[in-house]
Amino acid sequence: MRIAAAVSITLLFAAGAAAADDLSELRERLEAQEQKIRVLERKLELQDEATKAAVPNTPVVRASPQQGFRIQSADAANVLRVRGVLHFDGRYFADDITPETADTWIFRRVRPTIEGTLNGIYDFRFTPDFAGGRTFILDAFMAARLKPWAVVTAGKFKVPVGLERLVSATDLRFIERAFPTSLVPNRDLGLQLGGDIAGGLVNYSVGYFNGVSDGGSSDTNTPTPDAENDTKGDWAARVFFQPFINSENFALRNLGFGIAGTFVDSTGSAATTLLPGYRTPGQQTFFTYRATTAASGTTPAVNGTFADGDRVRWTPQAYYSVGSFGVLGEYVNVSQDVTRATPTAGLRSATLDHTAWHVQLAWFATGEDEQFRGFTPGSVFSLDNGTWGAWELVARYHELDIDDDTFVGGTNSFANPDSAASKASAWGVGVNWYLNQNYKWSLNYDVTSFEGGAAGGADRPDEKALFTRFALQF
Repeated sequence: MRIAAAVSITLLFAAGAAAADDLSELRERLEAQEQKIRVLERKLELQDEATKAAVPNTPVVRASPQQGFRIQSADAANVLRVRGVLHFDGRYFADDITPETADTWIFRRVRPTIEGTLNGIYDFRFTPDFAGGRTFILDAFMAARLKPWAVVTAGKFKVPVGLERLVSATDLRFIERAFPTSLVPNRDLGLQLGGDIAGGLVNYSVGYFNGVSDGGSSDTNTPTPDAENDTKGDWAARVFFQPFINSENFALRNLGFGIAGTFVDSTGSAATTLLPGYRTPGQQTFFTYRATTAASGTTPAVNGTFADGDRVRWTPQAYYSVGSFGVLGEYVNVSQDVTRATPTAGLRSATLDHTAWHVQLAWFATGEDEQFRGFTPGSVFSLDNGTWGAWELVARYHELDIDDDTFVGGTNSFANPDSAASKASAWGVGVNWYLNQNYKWSLNYDVTSFEGGAAGGADRPDEKALFTRFALQF
Protein backbone atom coordinates (compact mmCIF):
# COMPACT_ATOMS: atom_id res chain seq x y z
CA MET A 1 0.00 0.00 0.00
CA ARG A 2 2.63 2.44 0.98
CA ILE A 3 4.57 1.64 -2.19
CA ALA A 4 1.46 2.21 -4.34
CA ALA A 5 0.72 5.49 -2.63
CA ALA A 6 4.26 6.69 -3.15
CA VAL A 7 4.12 5.77 -6.82
CA SER A 8 0.82 7.58 -7.24
CA ILE A 9 2.14 10.68 -5.53
CA THR A 10 5.25 10.59 -7.76
CA LEU A 11 3.14 10.25 -10.90
CA LEU A 12 0.91 13.13 -9.80
CA PHE A 13 3.90 15.39 -9.22
CA ALA A 14 5.34 14.38 -12.59
CA ALA A 15 2.04 15.11 -14.34
CA GLY A 16 1.76 18.43 -12.51
CA ALA A 17 5.29 19.36 -13.55
CA ALA A 18 4.56 18.37 -17.17
CA ALA A 19 1.35 20.40 -17.14
CA ALA A 20 3.21 23.37 -15.71
CA ASP A 21 5.82 23.07 -18.45
CA ASP A 22 3.07 22.95 -21.09
CA LEU A 23 1.38 26.01 -19.62
CA SER A 24 4.66 27.88 -19.49
CA GLU A 25 5.39 27.03 -23.13
CA LEU A 26 1.88 28.01 -24.12
CA ARG A 27 2.26 31.28 -22.24
CA GLU A 28 5.55 31.98 -23.99
CA ARG A 29 3.95 31.27 -27.36
CA LEU A 30 1.04 33.56 -26.58
CA GLU A 31 3.41 36.30 -25.48
CA ALA A 32 5.42 35.88 -28.66
CA GLN A 33 2.27 36.10 -30.76
CA GLU A 34 1.14 39.18 -28.83
CA GLN A 35 4.54 40.79 -29.50
CA LYS A 36 4.26 40.02 -33.20
CA ILE A 37 0.73 41.48 -33.23
CA ARG A 38 1.94 44.64 -31.50
CA VAL A 39 4.80 44.98 -33.98
CA LEU A 40 2.39 44.47 -36.88
CA GLU A 41 -0.05 47.01 -35.45
CA ARG A 42 2.75 49.53 -35.07
CA LYS A 43 3.87 48.94 -38.63
CA LEU A 44 0.30 49.53 -39.81
CA GLU A 45 0.11 52.70 -37.71
CA LEU A 46 3.36 53.98 -39.19
CA GLN A 47 2.18 53.12 -42.69
CA ASP A 48 -1.12 54.93 -42.11
CA GLU A 49 0.70 57.97 -40.72
CA ALA A 50 3.04 57.99 -43.72
CA THR A 51 0.08 57.74 -46.09
CA LYS A 52 -1.72 60.61 -44.38
CA ALA A 53 1.46 62.71 -44.37
CA ALA A 54 2.03 62.05 -48.07
CA VAL A 55 -1.45 63.17 -49.17
CA PRO A 56 -0.81 66.95 -48.90
CA ASN A 57 2.43 66.53 -50.84
CA THR A 58 0.97 64.44 -53.65
CA PRO A 59 0.74 66.61 -56.76
CA VAL A 60 -2.49 66.76 -58.75
CA VAL A 61 -2.21 67.09 -62.53
CA ARG A 62 -5.18 68.60 -64.34
CA ALA A 63 -6.05 69.96 -67.76
CA SER A 64 -9.05 72.12 -68.63
CA PRO A 65 -10.04 74.35 -71.57
CA GLN A 66 -10.40 77.34 -69.26
CA GLN A 67 -7.24 77.09 -67.13
CA GLY A 68 -4.83 75.17 -69.34
CA PHE A 69 -2.53 72.55 -67.92
CA ARG A 70 -2.03 72.58 -64.14
CA ILE A 71 0.10 70.91 -61.52
CA GLN A 72 -1.07 71.67 -58.02
CA SER A 73 -0.84 70.48 -54.44
CA ALA A 74 -3.79 68.57 -52.98
CA ASP A 75 -4.87 71.63 -51.00
CA ALA A 76 -4.53 73.86 -54.13
CA ALA A 77 -2.32 76.28 -52.20
CA ASN A 78 0.50 75.81 -54.71
CA VAL A 79 -0.35 75.83 -58.40
CA LEU A 80 1.65 75.91 -61.63
CA ARG A 81 -0.26 76.58 -64.85
CA VAL A 82 0.82 76.52 -68.48
CA ARG A 83 -1.35 78.47 -70.90
CA GLY A 84 -1.00 79.96 -74.36
CA VAL A 85 -2.43 82.35 -76.95
CA LEU A 86 -1.97 82.18 -80.72
CA HIS A 87 -3.56 84.76 -83.07
CA PHE A 88 -3.07 84.32 -86.81
CA ASP A 89 -4.45 87.34 -88.72
CA GLY A 90 -5.16 88.23 -92.30
CA ARG A 91 -5.42 91.83 -93.55
CA TYR A 92 -6.80 93.05 -96.86
CA PHE A 93 -7.27 96.73 -97.80
CA ALA A 94 -9.82 97.84 -100.42
CA ASP A 95 -8.72 101.48 -100.74
CA ASP A 96 -6.35 103.64 -102.76
CA ILE A 97 -4.06 104.79 -99.96
CA THR A 98 -2.80 101.70 -98.12
CA PRO A 99 0.29 100.13 -99.74
CA GLU A 100 -0.17 96.66 -101.23
CA THR A 101 2.46 95.31 -98.84
CA ALA A 102 -0.08 95.80 -96.03
CA ASP A 103 -2.19 92.99 -97.52
CA THR A 104 -0.66 90.15 -95.59
CA TRP A 105 -0.92 87.23 -93.20
CA ILE A 106 0.74 87.82 -89.83
CA PHE A 107 1.19 86.25 -86.44
CA ARG A 108 -0.38 88.95 -84.28
CA ARG A 109 0.24 87.19 -80.95
CA VAL A 110 2.34 84.15 -80.03
CA ARG A 111 2.28 84.05 -76.25
CA PRO A 112 3.06 81.06 -74.03
CA THR A 113 2.42 81.74 -70.34
CA ILE A 114 3.70 80.23 -67.13
CA GLU A 115 1.82 81.38 -64.05
CA GLY A 116 0.90 80.12 -60.66
CA THR A 117 0.32 80.58 -56.94
CA LEU A 118 2.54 79.88 -53.93
CA ASN A 119 1.28 79.39 -50.37
CA GLY A 120 -2.22 80.35 -51.45
CA ILE A 121 -1.66 84.10 -51.72
CA TYR A 122 1.45 84.81 -53.82
CA ASP A 123 0.79 84.86 -57.57
CA PHE A 124 3.22 85.17 -60.46
CA ARG A 125 3.15 85.29 -64.26
CA PHE A 126 5.72 85.18 -67.04
CA THR A 127 4.63 85.72 -70.65
CA PRO A 128 6.98 86.28 -73.59
CA ASP A 129 5.71 87.21 -77.05
CA PHE A 130 7.29 85.93 -80.27
CA ALA A 131 5.03 87.69 -82.80
CA GLY A 132 5.91 90.51 -85.15
CA GLY A 133 9.43 89.32 -85.91
CA ARG A 134 10.76 90.10 -82.43
CA THR A 135 10.96 88.52 -79.00
CA PHE A 136 10.20 90.46 -75.84
CA ILE A 137 8.79 90.05 -72.34
CA LEU A 138 5.10 90.92 -72.35
CA ASP A 139 4.24 90.24 -68.69
CA ALA A 140 6.53 89.40 -65.78
CA PHE A 141 5.14 90.17 -62.35
CA MET A 142 4.54 88.99 -58.79
CA ALA A 143 1.45 89.74 -56.69
CA ALA A 144 0.66 89.27 -53.01
CA ARG A 145 -3.05 88.97 -52.17
CA LEU A 146 -2.71 90.08 -48.55
CA LYS A 147 -6.40 90.99 -48.24
CA PRO A 148 -9.19 91.35 -50.81
CA TRP A 149 -8.63 95.12 -50.58
CA ALA A 150 -4.81 94.91 -50.44
CA VAL A 151 -3.15 93.27 -53.44
CA VAL A 152 0.44 94.37 -54.08
CA THR A 153 1.75 93.81 -57.63
CA ALA A 154 5.34 94.38 -58.78
CA GLY A 155 6.92 93.88 -62.19
CA LYS A 156 5.71 94.43 -65.73
CA PHE A 157 1.96 94.36 -66.34
CA LYS A 158 -0.94 96.40 -67.74
CA VAL A 159 -1.21 99.92 -66.33
CA PRO A 160 -4.74 100.15 -64.82
CA VAL A 161 -6.21 102.93 -66.96
CA GLY A 162 -7.97 102.09 -70.24
CA LEU A 163 -11.12 99.97 -70.02
CA GLU A 164 -10.69 98.19 -73.36
CA ARG A 165 -6.96 97.83 -72.67
CA LEU A 166 -7.78 95.87 -69.52
CA VAL A 167 -9.76 93.37 -71.59
CA SER A 168 -7.64 90.32 -72.40
CA ALA A 169 -6.69 89.91 -76.05
CA THR A 170 -8.61 86.62 -76.08
CA ASP A 171 -11.80 88.41 -74.97
CA LEU A 172 -11.71 91.28 -77.48
CA ARG A 173 -14.86 91.60 -79.54
CA PHE A 174 -12.97 93.33 -82.39
CA ILE A 175 -9.67 92.22 -83.85
CA GLU A 176 -8.00 95.57 -83.13
CA ARG A 177 -8.73 97.90 -80.23
CA ALA A 178 -10.46 101.27 -80.70
CA PHE A 179 -8.90 104.77 -80.79
CA PRO A 180 -9.19 105.53 -77.04
CA THR A 181 -6.73 102.73 -76.36
CA SER A 182 -4.21 104.64 -78.50
CA LEU A 183 -4.11 107.39 -75.85
CA VAL A 184 -3.64 105.28 -72.71
CA PRO A 185 -0.58 103.28 -71.58
CA ASN A 186 -0.26 99.59 -72.30
CA ARG A 187 2.27 97.61 -70.22
CA ASP A 188 4.91 99.14 -67.99
CA LEU A 189 7.24 98.35 -65.10
CA GLY A 190 6.02 99.48 -61.73
CA LEU A 191 4.53 98.87 -58.30
CA GLN A 192 0.78 98.85 -57.67
CA LEU A 193 -1.62 98.58 -54.75
CA GLY A 194 -5.22 97.61 -55.48
CA GLY A 195 -8.10 95.35 -54.64
CA ASP A 196 -11.83 94.96 -54.05
CA ILE A 197 -13.82 96.79 -51.39
CA ALA A 198 -17.23 95.75 -50.02
CA GLY A 199 -17.26 92.43 -51.81
CA GLY A 200 -16.43 93.86 -55.22
CA LEU A 201 -18.75 96.86 -55.18
CA VAL A 202 -15.65 99.02 -55.59
CA ASN A 203 -12.33 98.15 -57.21
CA TYR A 204 -9.36 100.47 -56.99
CA SER A 205 -5.74 100.62 -58.20
CA VAL A 206 -2.92 103.06 -57.47
CA GLY A 207 0.52 102.60 -59.00
CA TYR A 208 3.85 104.18 -59.80
CA PHE A 209 5.40 103.22 -63.15
CA ASN A 210 8.43 104.07 -65.29
CA GLY A 211 6.20 105.81 -67.84
CA VAL A 212 5.35 105.16 -71.49
CA SER A 213 4.04 107.23 -74.40
CA ASP A 214 0.39 107.09 -75.46
CA GLY A 215 -0.57 103.54 -76.42
CA GLY A 216 2.96 102.31 -75.76
CA SER A 217 4.64 99.62 -73.70
CA SER A 218 7.94 99.81 -71.89
CA ASP A 219 9.56 97.31 -74.27
CA THR A 220 9.46 100.03 -76.96
CA ASN A 221 10.97 102.73 -74.72
CA THR A 222 14.02 104.52 -76.10
CA PRO A 223 16.92 104.52 -75.72
CA THR A 224 16.62 101.47 -73.39
CA PRO A 225 13.64 99.09 -73.53
CA ASP A 226 11.94 98.19 -70.24
CA ALA A 227 13.67 101.04 -68.44
CA GLU A 228 12.89 104.58 -67.34
CA ASN A 229 12.67 106.83 -70.40
CA ASP A 230 12.48 110.30 -68.86
CA THR A 231 13.85 109.94 -65.28
CA LYS A 232 10.36 110.73 -63.95
CA GLY A 233 7.81 108.01 -63.42
CA ASP A 234 4.07 108.01 -64.07
CA TRP A 235 1.47 107.96 -61.33
CA ALA A 236 -1.63 105.99 -62.33
CA ALA A 237 -4.93 105.48 -60.51
CA ARG A 238 -8.31 103.94 -61.21
CA VAL A 239 -11.55 103.46 -59.31
CA PHE A 240 -14.35 101.31 -60.72
CA PHE A 241 -17.84 100.65 -59.36
CA GLN A 242 -20.18 97.69 -59.76
CA PRO A 243 -22.98 98.80 -57.44
CA PHE A 244 -25.37 95.97 -58.30
CA ILE A 245 -22.92 93.07 -58.53
CA ASN A 246 -24.63 91.26 -55.63
CA SER A 247 -28.15 92.51 -56.34
CA GLU A 248 -31.12 90.23 -56.90
CA ASN A 249 -31.97 92.46 -59.86
CA PHE A 250 -30.14 90.50 -62.56
CA ALA A 251 -30.83 93.21 -65.14
CA LEU A 252 -28.38 95.51 -63.33
CA ARG A 253 -25.74 93.06 -62.11
CA ASN A 254 -23.41 93.59 -65.05
CA LEU A 255 -23.28 97.38 -64.87
CA GLY A 256 -19.87 98.86 -64.19
CA PHE A 257 -18.47 102.39 -64.43
CA GLY A 258 -15.45 104.31 -63.24
CA ILE A 259 -12.68 106.77 -63.95
CA ALA A 260 -8.91 106.47 -64.30
CA GLY A 261 -5.92 108.64 -65.09
CA THR A 262 -2.15 109.18 -65.10
CA PHE A 263 0.20 112.07 -64.34
CA VAL A 264 3.88 112.74 -65.09
CA ASP A 265 6.18 115.67 -65.71
CA SER A 266 7.71 114.37 -68.94
CA THR A 267 10.78 116.00 -70.46
CA GLY A 268 12.06 114.72 -73.79
CA SER A 269 14.45 116.05 -76.39
CA ALA A 270 14.75 116.35 -80.15
CA ALA A 271 16.52 112.97 -80.15
CA THR A 272 14.16 111.24 -77.68
CA THR A 273 10.82 112.98 -78.12
CA LEU A 274 8.71 110.83 -75.73
CA LEU A 275 5.79 111.51 -78.07
CA PRO A 276 3.64 108.95 -79.89
CA GLY A 277 2.26 108.43 -83.35
CA TYR A 278 -1.31 107.25 -83.84
CA ARG A 279 -2.51 104.41 -86.06
CA THR A 280 -5.72 103.30 -87.74
CA PRO A 281 -7.53 100.01 -87.05
CA GLY A 282 -5.49 98.68 -89.97
CA GLN A 283 -2.31 99.64 -88.06
CA GLN A 284 -1.35 102.36 -90.59
CA THR A 285 0.12 105.54 -89.10
CA PHE A 286 -2.06 108.62 -89.75
CA PHE A 287 -0.55 111.10 -87.28
CA THR A 288 3.01 111.94 -86.17
CA TYR A 289 4.65 115.07 -84.81
CA ARG A 290 7.29 116.88 -86.82
CA ALA A 291 10.64 115.17 -86.58
CA THR A 292 14.12 116.66 -86.34
CA THR A 293 15.64 117.50 -89.72
CA ALA A 294 19.38 117.55 -90.27
CA ALA A 295 21.22 120.50 -91.77
CA SER A 296 21.58 120.39 -95.54
CA GLY A 297 23.66 122.92 -97.50
CA THR A 298 22.47 126.35 -96.44
CA THR A 299 19.39 124.91 -94.67
CA PRO A 300 19.92 124.77 -90.91
CA ALA A 301 18.88 121.84 -88.75
CA VAL A 302 15.39 122.07 -87.30
CA ASN A 303 14.44 120.37 -84.06
CA GLY A 304 11.34 118.24 -84.00
CA THR A 305 8.54 118.40 -81.47
CA PHE A 306 9.19 116.78 -78.08
CA ALA A 307 7.44 116.37 -74.73
CA ASP A 308 8.35 119.19 -72.39
CA GLY A 309 6.21 119.27 -69.26
CA ASP A 310 3.12 117.76 -67.71
CA ARG A 311 1.23 114.90 -69.32
CA VAL A 312 -2.18 114.24 -67.81
CA ARG A 313 -4.54 111.53 -68.96
CA TRP A 314 -8.06 110.95 -67.68
CA THR A 315 -10.77 108.59 -68.85
CA PRO A 316 -14.36 107.96 -67.71
CA GLN A 317 -15.46 104.46 -68.74
CA ALA A 318 -18.40 102.04 -68.47
CA TYR A 319 -19.81 98.74 -69.60
CA TYR A 320 -23.18 97.06 -69.29
CA SER A 321 -24.65 93.74 -70.36
CA VAL A 322 -28.00 92.06 -69.94
CA GLY A 323 -28.76 88.69 -71.42
CA SER A 324 -27.16 88.30 -74.84
CA PHE A 325 -26.60 92.07 -75.34
CA GLY A 326 -23.58 94.09 -74.19
CA VAL A 327 -22.24 97.64 -74.60
CA LEU A 328 -18.84 99.12 -73.74
CA GLY A 329 -17.68 102.72 -73.99
CA GLU A 330 -14.98 105.11 -72.84
CA TYR A 331 -13.68 108.63 -73.37
CA VAL A 332 -10.00 109.60 -73.08
CA ASN A 333 -8.35 113.01 -72.87
CA VAL A 334 -4.58 113.41 -72.87
CA SER A 335 -3.07 116.83 -72.16
CA GLN A 336 0.61 117.13 -73.12
CA ASP A 337 3.06 120.02 -72.87
CA VAL A 338 5.25 120.12 -76.00
CA THR A 339 8.09 122.24 -77.37
CA ARG A 340 9.68 122.71 -80.79
CA ALA A 341 12.78 124.65 -81.78
CA THR A 342 12.46 126.41 -85.14
CA PRO A 343 14.97 128.49 -87.12
CA THR A 344 12.57 131.46 -87.48
CA ALA A 345 10.37 131.46 -84.40
CA GLY A 346 12.81 129.99 -81.89
CA LEU A 347 11.28 127.83 -79.18
CA ARG A 348 7.53 127.28 -79.46
CA SER A 349 5.66 125.65 -76.58
CA ALA A 350 2.03 124.74 -76.03
CA THR A 351 -0.27 122.42 -74.15
CA LEU A 352 -2.09 120.11 -76.57
CA ASP A 353 -5.28 118.23 -75.69
CA HIS A 354 -6.12 115.18 -77.79
CA THR A 355 -9.34 113.25 -77.22
CA ALA A 356 -10.84 109.94 -78.28
CA TRP A 357 -14.03 108.01 -77.59
CA HIS A 358 -15.80 104.87 -78.70
CA VAL A 359 -18.96 102.83 -78.24
CA GLN A 360 -19.02 99.09 -78.88
CA LEU A 361 -22.11 96.88 -79.17
CA ALA A 362 -22.16 93.08 -79.03
CA TRP A 363 -24.96 90.51 -79.35
CA PHE A 364 -24.88 86.74 -79.14
CA ALA A 365 -27.20 85.58 -81.89
CA THR A 366 -27.15 82.08 -80.38
CA GLY A 367 -28.40 83.32 -77.00
CA GLU A 368 -25.32 83.14 -74.78
CA ASP A 369 -24.82 85.73 -72.05
CA GLU A 370 -22.60 88.69 -72.87
CA GLN A 371 -19.83 89.38 -70.35
CA PHE A 372 -17.08 91.95 -69.92
CA ARG A 373 -14.51 89.17 -69.69
CA GLY A 374 -14.73 85.64 -71.01
CA PHE A 375 -17.39 83.75 -72.92
CA THR A 376 -19.17 80.42 -72.50
CA PRO A 377 -20.53 78.95 -75.76
CA GLY A 378 -23.85 77.20 -75.36
CA SER A 379 -22.62 74.44 -77.66
CA VAL A 380 -19.45 73.39 -79.45
CA PHE A 381 -18.94 72.99 -83.18
CA SER A 382 -19.43 69.35 -84.15
CA LEU A 383 -20.50 68.01 -87.52
CA ASP A 384 -21.25 64.63 -85.96
CA ASN A 385 -23.67 66.13 -83.42
CA GLY A 386 -25.02 68.86 -85.66
CA THR A 387 -24.01 71.67 -83.27
CA TRP A 388 -22.42 74.94 -84.41
CA GLY A 389 -20.95 76.70 -81.40
CA ALA A 390 -21.70 80.34 -80.55
CA TRP A 391 -22.15 83.20 -83.01
CA GLU A 392 -21.73 86.85 -82.01
CA LEU A 393 -22.41 90.04 -83.98
CA VAL A 394 -20.51 93.23 -83.10
CA ALA A 395 -20.50 96.90 -84.17
CA ARG A 396 -18.68 100.04 -83.02
CA TYR A 397 -17.94 103.68 -83.72
CA HIS A 398 -14.83 105.54 -82.54
CA GLU A 399 -13.01 108.84 -83.06
CA LEU A 400 -9.63 110.41 -82.31
CA ASP A 401 -9.42 114.22 -82.46
CA ILE A 402 -6.07 116.04 -82.50
CA ASP A 403 -5.88 119.48 -80.86
CA ASP A 404 -6.18 122.22 -83.53
CA ASP A 405 -3.21 124.06 -81.99
CA THR A 406 -1.03 121.18 -83.17
CA PHE A 407 -1.21 122.53 -86.71
CA VAL A 408 -0.95 126.28 -86.03
CA GLY A 409 2.17 128.11 -87.22
CA GLY A 410 2.64 126.97 -90.80
CA THR A 411 6.08 125.41 -91.19
CA ASN A 412 6.68 126.07 -87.49
CA SER A 413 3.70 123.94 -86.40
CA PHE A 414 4.10 120.92 -84.13
CA ALA A 415 2.80 118.55 -86.82
CA ASN A 416 2.65 118.80 -90.60
CA PRO A 417 -0.99 119.08 -91.81
CA ASP A 418 0.05 117.79 -95.23
CA SER A 419 0.87 114.37 -93.78
CA ALA A 420 -0.74 114.22 -90.32
CA ALA A 421 -4.53 114.03 -90.08
CA SER A 422 -6.27 116.21 -87.50
CA LYS A 423 -9.08 113.72 -86.92
CA ALA A 424 -9.90 110.09 -87.60
CA SER A 425 -13.40 108.63 -87.42
CA ALA A 426 -14.09 104.94 -87.88
CA TRP A 427 -16.95 102.51 -87.88
CA GLY A 428 -16.78 98.75 -87.98
CA VAL A 429 -18.90 95.61 -87.99
CA GLY A 430 -17.91 92.04 -87.37
CA VAL A 431 -18.82 88.47 -86.55
CA ASN A 432 -17.19 86.12 -84.05
CA TRP A 433 -17.62 82.36 -84.26
CA TYR A 434 -16.73 80.53 -81.05
CA LEU A 435 -16.22 76.92 -82.09
CA ASN A 436 -15.62 76.11 -78.42
CA GLN A 437 -13.91 77.81 -75.48
CA ASN A 438 -10.49 77.43 -77.10
CA TYR A 439 -11.02 78.27 -80.77
CA LYS A 440 -12.47 81.43 -82.31
CA TRP A 441 -12.73 82.77 -85.83
CA SER A 442 -13.37 86.49 -86.40
CA LEU A 443 -14.16 88.63 -89.42
CA ASN A 444 -14.19 92.47 -89.26
CA TYR A 445 -14.82 95.23 -91.79
CA ASP A 446 -13.62 98.72 -90.80
CA VAL A 447 -13.86 102.07 -92.59
CA THR A 448 -11.80 105.03 -91.32
CA SER A 449 -12.32 108.62 -92.54
CA PHE A 450 -9.93 111.51 -91.95
CA GLU A 451 -9.85 115.28 -91.71
CA GLY A 452 -6.65 116.65 -93.23
CA GLY A 453 -3.55 114.55 -93.64
CA ALA A 454 -3.06 115.16 -97.38
CA ALA A 455 -1.21 117.79 -99.43
CA GLY A 456 -2.78 121.22 -99.79
CA GLY A 457 -5.10 120.78 -96.84
CA ALA A 458 -7.03 117.95 -98.49
CA ASP A 459 -8.43 115.02 -96.54
CA ARG A 460 -6.54 111.75 -96.51
CA PRO A 461 -8.54 109.09 -98.44
CA ASP A 462 -10.63 106.64 -96.45
CA GLU A 463 -9.07 103.42 -95.22
CA LYS A 464 -11.25 100.38 -95.97
CA ALA A 465 -10.02 97.18 -94.40
CA LEU A 466 -11.14 93.56 -94.06
CA PHE A 467 -9.58 91.62 -91.19
CA THR A 468 -9.81 88.00 -90.16
CA ARG A 469 -8.37 86.11 -87.21
CA PHE A 470 -7.91 82.47 -86.31
CA ALA A 471 -7.48 82.40 -82.54
CA LEU A 472 -6.41 79.67 -80.13
CA GLN A 473 -6.27 80.09 -76.37
CA PHE A 474 -5.96 77.60 -73.55
